[in-house]
Amino acid sequence: MTEIERKFLVTSDAFIAQAESSSYIVQGYLTKDPERTVRIRIKANQSYITVKGISDESGKERFEWEKEIDLDEGKQLLNLALPTVIEKTRYFVPHAKHTFEVDVFEGKHKGLVICEVELNSSDEKVDLPAWVGQEVTGQKEYYNSYLSSVSGDESP
Repeated sequence: MTEIERKFLVTSDAFIAQAESSSYIVQGYLTKDPERTVRIRIKANQSYITVKGISDESGKERFEWEKEIDLDEGKQLLNLALPTVIEKTRYFVPHAKHTFEVDVFEGKHKGLVICEVELNSSDEKVDLPAWVGQEVTGQKEYYNSYLSSVSGDESP
């Protein structure tokens, strides 16, 4: 139940032509205690609750537990979310040995585009696509939980 990932800014929309699929996601946070977050996510006709722990020093690893829940329950829980609900389209882009998940934010964070790549170990090598820019792994202002507590004017 450990998530290992790296995050990057995206420098162009070239990833769209390479994407295998995409999905629209709405998510909100019920709590963002510094030691843990609790997220509700709705995509398509599915709803999930996720608990994430604090990241390690590198910002790459943290505890993550996720469970599918009833869609109506997810919608009700989303109504309890903290101020800013995140809206984004996630593109799944295969490259070399990995699949990059590119989030194109909408609503209050329109214009922000971040990609993540999940790893099997924190020292795993990753071949980065040309459209990947600055690494922002471990920078809290690029965590969705942080974005859910700020207005679009305060986005990175």
